[in-house]
Amino acid sequence: MQPFNIRPDKLSQEMTDYSRKLGKGVHNLMNAGEIDEGVTPRVEVYREDKLCLYRYQAPSSVVQKQTPLLIVYALVNRPYMTDIQEDRSTIKNLLDHGQDVYLVDWGYPDEADRSLTMDDYINGYIDRCVDVIRERHNIDKINILGICQGGSFSLCYSSLHQDKVKNLVTMVTPVDFKTPDNMLSAWVQQMDVDLLVDTLGNIPGDMLNWTFLSLKPFALTGQKYIGMADVLEDETKLKNFLRMEKWIFDSPDQAGETFRQFIKDFYQNNAFLNGGTDLGGQQVDLKNITCPVLNVFAEHDHLVPPAASKALKGLTGSQDYTELCFPGGHIGIYVSGKAQAQVTPAISDWLDEHS
Repeated sequence: MQPFNIRPDKLSQEMTDYSRKLGKGVHNLMNAGEIDEGVTPRVEVYREDKLCLYRYQAPSSVVQKQTPLLIVYALVNRPYMTDIQEDRSTIKNLLDHGQDVYLVDWGYPDEADRSLTMDDYINGYIDRCVDVIRERHNIDKINILGICQGGSFSLCYSSLHQDKVKNLVTMVTPVDFKTPDNMLSAWVQQMDVDLLVDTLGNIPGDMLNWTFLSLKPFALTGQKYIGMADVLEDETKLKNFLRMEKWIFDSPDQAGETFRQFIKDFYQNNAFLNGGTDLGGQQVDLKNITCPVLNVFAEHDHLVPPAASKALKGLTGSQDYTELCFPGGHIGIYVSGKAQAQVTPAISDWLDEHS
């Protein structure tokens, strides 16, 4: 084994450079200011309980499509990931391609919401938001883009309300919850979810967040902070880093009864494949979905493995099913430059073709 050949002058220079980076970084951190939550102008068009329905403002030079698009995000994180910064915004990109974009912001559930069920979210909140949009545009059907858990909710909604859905896009959406490579699913198979919910009521967002981080502990809790020194000097890169950090740790609590049913029906009983999900006295059956479906998934997704999403093929009653594979991860599919160039334009083009 060759001994390390560390030159004192080189070591001194590296230490000097590192100290300079830290000094500049502290200055930039002190002057970073407030970290924003989304960058695209929007207006509130409907509010109910903690929920807020927003419509995003398109550039004046863009002619918007006639059929609006409703984005249904997951409950477990905040939806501004889709609008994190101007040059990496799924929402802004959709607007630039002429889509008329609405988004459901679930807000922050508290103890008053612990009894909210999946039926309340899907047949209640989502359905009323859809009706608000239909009435505003005087149309019978709208387009829906469901993301992650929001995609699972959108599948349930489309199954029960197909008459209101023109086109359905699912994005990094779990369908088969028991694929062999799904570590998150493996962890919860033996979990006593009844004891958890009966004890805690709402499920703390921090607890869920640390569970997700534990799926890739070195990369998500250590490695990125080691590399942080390389972005401290650059104000723009630092602001982008802080936006991501804010989003990662901005995790709402989960309404206890909805968490109970979602874990038991989907993660433990794999309901999309095996049946058994009851919402308001109706059984969710994906064969009821007859509208065109675009299923978008990420090749290197550690939260929703590709196989978990690709299982949707053949489960719906649609004769028009398309898949789009993105060569990236669960977060990169929203924020990477490659996603902005490939995924969002492809979604918009597909919607145009089916309008």
